[in-house]
Amino acid sequence: MISPARRSEIIDALRRGTVPRNGLDAFAVGVDRLQATLDNELSSVSSGGAVFKALRGEYGSGKTFFGRWLQERARAAGFASSEVQISETETPLHRMETIYRRLIERLATADAGEGAFRGIIDGWFYVLEQDVLADGQLDPNDAQGLMAATGVLMEQRLASINKVAPAFSAALRAYREAVARGETALAEGLVSWVSGQPNVAAQIKRTAGLKGDIDHFGAASFIAGVLAILRDSGYQGLILVIDEVETLQRMRADTREKGLNGLRQWLDEIDAGRFPGLYLMINGTPAFYDGPQGVQRLAPLAQRLHVDFSTEARFDNPRAVQIRLPNFDLGLLSQVGCKVRDIFAEGAVDADRVRSLVDDSYVHDLAVAVAGKLGGKVGVAPRIFLKKLVADVLDRVDQFADFDPRQHYALTLAPNELTRSEAAASGLSSIDAIELDVE
Repeated sequence: MISPARRSEIIDALRRGTVPRNGLDAFAVGVDRLQATLDNELSSVSSGGAVFKALRGEYGSGKTFFGRWLQERARAAGFASSEVQISETETPLHRMETIYRRLIERLATADAGEGAFRGIIDGWFYVLEQDVLADGQLDPNDAQGLMAATGVLMEQRLASINKVAPAFSAALRAYREAVARGETALAEGLVSWVSGQPNVAAQIKRTAGLKGDIDHFGAASFIAGVLAILRDSGYQGLILVIDEVETLQRMRADTREKGLNGLRQWLDEIDAGRFPGLYLMINGTPAFYDGPQGVQRLAPLAQRLHVDFSTEARFDNPRAVQIRLPNFDLGLLSQVGCKVRDIFAEGAVDADRVRSLVDDSYVHDLAVAVAGKLGGKVGVAPRIFLKKLVADVLDRVDQFADFDPRQHYALTLAPNELTRSEAAASGLSSIDAIELDVE
């Protein structure tokens, strides 16, 4: 049983044709064979290790869903999580400072949701204060002494970070002092700077002895600093999902080469132990990993990520550095549709009517029809199938007492509602909708 708020969040996202940010366990299918290995890897990360994982799947096959499902699972286990989508203009893969900024913007925990960075920082300072007071040598009412002792402990905890990025602790120290003095604007400006936000006022930076903005090299050290703070605050680590890396294939040659080299550097630095507590997953298409405009352009990266997928998918090794999503067949598509139907019914006006008119048989028929209009490519069908199921069928059954989907609904697919991969699979080349009765 899920809460009404969580149910609404799931259904609203599916109605829009997007992936919900939470509640994915409620209708995840086909991930059972990967769960044990992923949980073991998360356990390794929580013990101070680091993991790099490459996920492969066709457009629309559920890579984003899988990444968010794993993030939610990790948050439930005490991790923080974040997701970064690669784009040529806003978040190029080779510019670590933009990756870091998006990482912090989307940083989430089980308790706080996204935008959790400031709460994590404040919680960390509280932990430091409690550690200082634990030995009983300092009077809790001595605010000045507590401030000084906490500052010393902070420097000790971030000693390894200070060697390469002293500005990280300098900004945090100035932030804590600003909070103590009640200087809200200054504190907000400093935490914005630590978050990687550009255009922080020069006066605010001068207060902490800071210069300029965080650059590519500083950002990598700041990520290590955030990992140290998370570990110190009782979190198990950070799971970071970098989505849509296949967009590198469509970028300018120089940008593409830098991005691929950036991935290689991530791998090398994770192996070198620079990011303890990090689980990094990248999501891409098979063409990105195997094609001439992707990973294969950089031999060292191709060698590191190579996995033999020539055997049957049921023998795939989930421990490998690169894993592929299980093939989505009609059985799984129908199964996830039935789970969504049940989630919807829990909040419907007449749950029994919803389950009766949109029974398992109808859900299967709709899945067959949608997949059929996509050239039989079930792997690209989940998004549009679930959107049609919710927005065109379930909503109408719930709102109109005389609506029967087998009598009153005909499936239509129009080019302007399809993603590029869905449109390619469907063969639609005009704005005319193609109708198919579901009976």
